[in-house]
Amino acid sequence: MIPAAWPAAIAHIDADCFYASCELLRRPELRGKPVCVLSSQDACIVAKTYDAKAAGINTGMAVWEARKKLPDAVYIPADFRFYGLVSHKMFAILRRFTPIVEQYSIDEAFADLYGLRSFWHLGYDGLADAIRGTVKREAGITVSIGVSVSRTLAKMASDANKPDGSKIVSGHDIGAFLQGQSVRDIPGIGGNRTALLHKFGIHSAFDFSRAPESLIRRLLGRGGFDLWRELNGQRVFDIEHQPRLPKSMARTASLGLRTSDPRMVRAHLSRHCFRLGMDMLAQGIVARRFTVMLRLGSFERVYQEVRLPQTTGNLLTIQRTAGEALGRLLKTGMLVNACGIVATEIEPACSRQQELFADKADAKMLPLWQAVHTARRQFGSPILRPARSLEVVQRQPAVRFRYPLLRAC
Repeated sequence: MIPAAWPAAIAHIDADCFYASCELLRRPELRGKPVCVLSSQDACIVAKTYDAKAAGINTGMAVWEARKKLPDAVYIPADFRFYGLVSHKMFAILRRFTPIVEQYSIDEAFADLYGLRSFWHLGYDGLADAIRGTVKREAGITVSIGVSVSRTLAKMASDANKPDGSKIVSGHDIGAFLQGQSVRDIPGIGGNRTALLHKFGIHSAFDFSRAPESLIRRLLGRGGFDLWRELNGQRVFDIEHQPRLPKSMARTASLGLRTSDPRMVRAHLSRHCFRLGMDMLAQGIVARRFTVMLRLGSFERVYQEVRLPQTTGNLLTIQRTAGEALGRLLKTGMLVNACGIVATEIEPACSRQQELFADKADAKMLPLWQAVHTARRQFGSPILRPARSLEVVQRQPAVRFRYPLLRAC
């Protein structure tokens, strides 16, 4: 192990049952009851409280299966806009404690605490408790925090004391901590890798950390060797607090039924294209390659990819491209139960190079999309949407206001 107790201090902050906790925040009367949050099409479970998990409900489980297993649970459609607001508040609190925060996901962060003990006049355990208490008091949700000398150890520490707990693992305490962790608890070690390691006598995380470097390289390659170094207290993965361009953006979901009606599939795909376009606008990015995906009734997935001559963030272009790709994918009588669109070859919109004979539609339409984005952010995402996607809306519970935006082909 490493000789120094704190050559670095990385915190992993993870919100407990985030989506479900957000629902309990605004529906306190549900506290003490098992709660499950549904996907955008109410087809599967995307989050659940700990008591629902204890009853056998898993993330990704079909709603019909969950209702059969736990009929008394409360099933709530997801409200991602509200979850985003709570997430924004949580990250604002974290940045008050340290300026170096990486937003790893909507409910998960890494933060650099090194050097802050003297600033806050607190040890790392006191800092972790102060962060937990502030988030709970001001954001209304609980988080679990692990602090250690590497990212991997910090994440394992936060997972080891859930919910609403803190775990501090100094360099001197790594060995004792890893002896209580199985090799399956190491982030990035799944079922297949666990079975492989077991065959070579590696059962605990401590066994993994003490295994010969050559064996880990042979079994798991470079990625496994990086994990081995992290578990031995070497800081391999830095905190990336500057936002990075995503390699891809996807908007997919189940249709909630199996259908061979091409109008229904096109309506769902139109909705996904609109969501993707709004998210790309919000992040200031454009893309060149778009892939349409269909999941068939047989659970087979089929894809159609289109690479445009230039990058775009124009919703009309995305809709037209997706519609053409869908036309090549759909066959008469084909049963479809999910669809979506994926954008790749992403670039910042501000760095886009306009070709000499490029279509100027993007620039002309940009003020309209910005106005739509502003209205959706202020009044809620359902306030404006493509007219074609209203065929999907008719199958869902009515809302008070629903204004069609345009007919996009």
